Amino acid sequence: MTDHLQTLKYIKSDVLSFWVSSNEEQASFNGYFYSLKQCLKKHLKIDNAAFLSFEGNSLIPIEEMASLTIETKLNAVSWLMIEASFYQQKVVKIPYIIKARQAYSMMTDMVLFQAEGKHPIGVLLVEASESWNDFMTSDYGEECIEILSKVLQMMRDNLDVKINEDQYRKLYNMTDLFHSTMDIDLILENVLKNIRDNFPEFNVELILSNDQDRHTTIDIKLFDYLSERPATIEAFVSGELTTELASDLNCRLLNAPIKGRQAIYGILQVSAPTTYLFSTTEKDFVRMLAQASGNALENAKLYHQSHRLVSDLQLINETSHRLNMRIDIHEMLLFLQKQLLKSFQPMEVCFAFKKNDTFEVTGASTSLFNAEEGQTYIKHVEQHFAQTNDPLFIADFSRLTANQIEYRSIMAIPILMEEKINGFSIVLHKEPYFFSFDSFKLMQSLIHHSSLAIANSILRTQLQEMVDLDHLTKLYARSYLDQFVEKSLEYDQSGMFLLIDIDNFKRINDTYGHQVGDKILVQIALQLKETIGSRGICARWGGEEMSVYVPNIKEQEALELASAIVEVIPSTTDPQVTISAGLITWDERDRPASSLFFYMLIQPYMKRKIVGKIVFAFMTALIKLMYRQIRRNAYGCTNNLP
Repeated sequence: MTDHLQTLKYIKSDVLSFWVSSNEEQASFNGYFYSLKQCLKKHLKIDNAAFLSFEGNSLIPIEEMASLTIETKLNAVSWLMIEASFYQQKVVKIPYIIKARQAYSMMTDMVLFQAEGKHPIGVLLVEASESWNDFMTSDYGEECIEILSKVLQMMRDNLDVKINEDQYRKLYNMTDLFHSTMDIDLILENVLKNIRDNFPEFNVELILSNDQDRHTTIDIKLFDYLSERPATIEAFVSGELTTELASDLNCRLLNAPIKGRQAIYGILQVSAPTTYLFSTTEKDFVRMLAQASGNALENAKLYHQSHRLVSDLQLINETSHRLNMRIDIHEMLLFLQKQLLKSFQPMEVCFAFKKNDTFEVTGASTSLFNAEEGQTYIKHVEQHFAQTNDPLFIADFSRLTANQIEYRSIMAIPILMEEKINGFSIVLHKEPYFFSFDSFKLMQSLIHHSSLAIANSILRTQLQEMVDLDHLTKLYARSYLDQFVEKSLEYDQSGMFLLIDIDNFKRINDTYGHQVGDKILVQIALQLKETIGSRGICARWGGEEMSVYVPNIKEQEALELASAIVEVIPSTTDPQVTISAGLITWDERDRPASSLFFYMLIQPYMKRKIVGKIVFAFMTALIKLMYRQIRRNAYGCTNNLP
C-alpha cells in the first residue's frame, strides 16, 4: 500500500514537472503525451503506449493531429463504437475494434481521460505490465487517472488559449490597423497576409463583388454568378462559411464571406489539398478574419463613397452649369464627351440622336462608331431602347452575342425628350466588369441632368431653323441672308450675288393654281441647293424671287455659275418655267460698305429685266456715280443668256 502511494506521489511530481516546463517551452499536446509516456515507463514499466486524441466524435492518433487529412479521418476510430466500454470505469480491456488494427495489436488496456463535465480528452492505449496491473487495481489507480485527466484537460485548455491568443492577437493588430486606415489596398493586403501566415502552404484568393474599386493594386478576382462554384455562391448569398471538395480542381475549398453590417462584399477563399480537413478552430479564425475585413472594407467604402458623392455632385453641377450656357449642340456634346472620359475612363464614347426614325451618330462620338465594327453595339442598344426606356448595363457583352467582339463592358443611357427617347449615349471598355454599378448610377444622373439642356438646345436649334429657313422652299430666309452677306463683306476676299425672278409666275398661278406654283418654287429651290452645294447659300428673297450668294469666287467663275443656273432651271421644272437673273460681283478692291447698298444695285436692274444682254457699263456708271470709292460689275441675264 505504501509503495502504491509513493508511486502516485512520483507520478504527481513528474506531472507537475512537465506541466511547469511545458508552460515555459510552450510545447504541443504531442509533447505533453511524450512526457507522460516517459513517466509511465519510469514508474509503471510501460514500454508500449499510444494516445488517441478526441476530435469531432473520432479518436485520432495524436501524432497525426498536426495535419489532419481525409484519410486520417476515414481511418479514425469512432468514439461512438467504444463509448459504452467506459460506462462504469475508466480503465478497461482494449476492445477488438482497436486491437484488430496492426499498430495496436499488442495493446491490452485502454484508459479514458475525461474531466468532469467536459468532452473526452482522449484514450490511452497501453501494453500492460505487472506494475501497471498492480497499481491500477489498487486504491490509488482511479485517483491517478482522475489527476491525469485534470492535468491533461488543463494542458489542452492552456494550449487552446495560447493558440487562440496568438490568433486573436493577429486579429486585434489587424483590426487596429483597419480602424486607423481608409486605404482599401492596405486592408486587402493585410487580409491576404494574415491568411497566408496561418496557412502558408495553401492558396488564398480574394473574390470581390463587381462594385469594388477597379484601380486597386491588389490581385483580386471579381465575383461572377455565372461562373462561380455553387458553394462559393452559397457563401456569398447566405453569409455563412461553406466548404467544398473540388475534385475537378484537385483541392478542398473553404469559402468565408467578407461581410459588413450592410452587405456582403466578397469571399475569402482558401484552397487546401483534397486530403486536408479544416478544424473547427481554423474555420473560426478564417470566419472572424473575413468578418473583420468586411467591416473594415465597408467603413472604407462608405468613406470613399461619401467623397465620391461629393465629387459626383460637383461633376453634375459643373456639367449642368456648362450645358446651360446657350452653347450649340455640338459644343455641348463635346463637353459631355470630355466629362464622360474623365469620370468613367471608357475607351469609346458615342452620342446618337433620332432622325427620321433612325439613330444617327454625332460628330462628338469616337471613330469606332463611324466604322462597321461600332454598328454591332449601336444596333444592340437600338433594339434595347425600342422595347424600353430603361438604361442598359452589360458587364460582359461576349455572353450575349455569338459574334467575336472586342468591347465587353457597356453602359448606355437614353436621352429623353418629353418622356420619349430622342437619342442615347454609349460608353465601352474592352475589359469585362470594368464599370461599377456606382459608375452606372452616376452616368444615369449625369445624362439625365444633361438631357434637359440638350433638349433645350435642340429646340433652340429647331426654332432658329424655323426663323432662318423659308417654310415652303427650305431655303434660307431673307434675314439670314442679310447676316451672311454682312459677314462676307467684312471678312471674305470676294463674292457674288445672284437675284432670280421666275418669268410670268402670276400666269402659272392663274393657270395651274397656287399649289402647282408652290411646287415649282420647291423644284427651283432644290436645283439651286444642288448646284451651289456648300460653296454658298441660297435664299428666298420674296414671292417668286430667290437669291444665291457665294463668297470667295472670281468674276468669270461667277458669270459661268449664273449662266448654268439660268440654263438648267427650264429642264428641272414641271410645268416648265424660265427665270431672269441679275448678277453682281465684288472683290477686295471694291468692297461694298454694307449689304443694304449691295442690294440697292441689283433692284433697278431686276425691274427692267433687260433680256439677252449683260448690263455692265450701265451698272458700273451707276456705282461710280453713287459711290466713287467702290467699283462694281453688274450683269443681267435671262434664260436666253448665251
